[in-house]
Amino acid sequence: MTRRYSRWDGTQNPFEPIEIDDVITRFSEDLLDGWSAESSLRRILRDGIPGRFSGLDELRDRLNALRQRAEEQAGAESPFGDVRQRLEEILDLERHALDGATSPEAPFKRASLDALPDNPARMIRELRNHTFESDTAAARFEELMEEIRRAALDAQFRHLSESISNPSAADMDRLKDMLADLNTMLDQYRDGAGPSQEQFDEFMKRHGDFFPEQPNTIEELLDALAQRAAAFSRFMGSLSPEQRAELDELMSAVLDDLDLQFEMSRLGDSLRALAPQLDWDRPVQGDQTGEGLGQALAAIEELSALEDLDRQLGQQYAGADLADIDEEELTRRLGPEAGRDLARLRSIERALEQAGLVAKSHGRLELTPRGVRKLGERALARVFERIAVDRPGSHDHPVSGGSGDRTGLHRPWRFGDPFRLNLQRSIHNAVVRSGPSLEGVKLAPEDFEIEEHEYRTSVATVLLLDMSRSMPLRGHWLPAKRMALALHALITTAYPEDSLTIVAFSDYARIMRPEDLGDVDWEPVYGTNMEHAFSLAGRILSKHRDADKQVLLVTDGEPTAHLVGEHVFFQWPPARETLEKTYREAMRLARSGATMNIFMLEREPGLVAFIDKLAQIVHGRVFSTRGDELGDMIVRDYLR
Repeated sequence: MTRRYSRWDGTQNPFEPIEIDDVITRFSEDLLDGWSAESSLRRILRDGIPGRFSGLDELRDRLNALRQRAEEQAGAESPFGDVRQRLEEILDLERHALDGATSPEAPFKRASLDALPDNPARMIRELRNHTFESDTAAARFEELMEEIRRAALDAQFRHLSESISNPSAADMDRLKDMLADLNTMLDQYRDGAGPSQEQFDEFMKRHGDFFPEQPNTIEELLDALAQRAAAFSRFMGSLSPEQRAELDELMSAVLDDLDLQFEMSRLGDSLRALAPQLDWDRPVQGDQTGEGLGQALAAIEELSALEDLDRQLGQQYAGADLADIDEEELTRRLGPEAGRDLARLRSIERALEQAGLVAKSHGRLELTPRGVRKLGERALARVFERIAVDRPGSHDHPVSGGSGDRTGLHRPWRFGDPFRLNLQRSIHNAVVRSGPSLEGVKLAPEDFEIEEHEYRTSVATVLLLDMSRSMPLRGHWLPAKRMALALHALITTAYPEDSLTIVAFSDYARIMRPEDLGDVDWEPVYGTNMEHAFSLAGRILSKHRDADKQVLLVTDGEPTAHLVGEHVFFQWPPARETLEKTYREAMRLARSGATMNIFMLEREPGLVAFIDKLAQIVHGRVFSTRGDELGDMIVRDYLR
């Protein structure tokens, strides 16, 4: 296992490392199976490394269990729980007291009770003007009114009722003043005109007792208010139209101050405008437990927080980033191990970049040349797992005396050999031939001996890779890409004196960089332009005068396009002119000394007929293969 070391810079966590080799292996396998660098990284982040650490999907599954429990607690059968039942109990007490009363007003009070509307809100409005005969009923009614008032205030402000538990007229005036100041401040914030931190601090100094959370900035205050208001809107959205109307009336009955209602309505409008990303009015599906407003809102706020965290983990929005995930909230919900897993996931991209495999370019993750080599090595390893070879080979040649390593032997020089004389042997031959002479030693051509070297060839290869739309439709594109990566790795590691140029062609041909192989895909255009591909291959090979030249053509169809000036002519079935131009360019390539190996991925009659004639023209070899046999065959042939 490869170990990499780097200087401590304070950002690393020595106690929670990730195994980069596990990540690289998974990353490479994904890319070889057709995923881009970006999509492979997303897959690793979603799946994690099994047995090592959890991915985002597993964290979301655990979070979903918490969400389901929160949803079960967020139902609301009655807006204020048992308000109706408690009103009926109060009325029973009052009726019982009136039955024993002897005052002249008793019959009228009893009649007014019998005429009360069925709606709880309207019933409360009537009872607020009722003079109770029963002290117990009066006390219970005031207690109910206080609970509803507190719940109504808490619906907009979390724990607000704790600061005015038994609100007097002065308390309500102070509440209205706070709301007016708050709305003014939010208007400034929405318009971009403030408030400054000093203005916010002054607001908190005056009204801080209304906000137990004690926010430090306007943004923190806005977040707390908006979350609560959105939870209330979702609660209302979960009710039937009749229940919503009943609740609206009930809140108006207990908060019957028009100025207060105006400021609270103004606040609600501001919060919706400043926090549009929240789930305003979206119904909550609960188990209809009939809990009161306070419990229901607490459950909905809990649910909203879990949904927001789930959205962060899902990463399904524009510009999503792991930095968006609230690590503190995740740890609080799922435990310390979840926080550590998130830290590991965040380190994956950084680890891949530090390993030199990927780099960010224009906001996209791309393979580096080192990454391509690593990917090619993995592709080559797949090939070697399937084929048996004794050694990588060195393009050995039956003729000795070339420019490779010395063999330790020498032989007579022949015309055309490199002039690497063994001077000692050459002079010895001249002396033996002519004998001692006062005029010195005179060398003749037959005296020359040279040091023998291994004869090795360097090979310039152009790989012509069909990228037309038929390649993926027939399942050939991924094996072809894996083959190209494996061949690139083989040549760069075992044959550094050789060269490989990849030419991709569909309607046009173009040179493809090896680092493009990780992300490049087939091209959704019509046309298989071999004429342009052969022409480009000829120009490339003309630069390698001293090398053996070969062309590897990988295709699944006959040519259907050729160049007309700078434009492409396409026709299916292939036009006569397309075939003639393709053959003509192939003959020019063959006359330049290049050999051609043709790898035919289909056996359709039209393709077979074209390939047979092409092979005759260029005196090339034809191989019929499919799937990963393509890579096995090309690598094996190259080694030979």
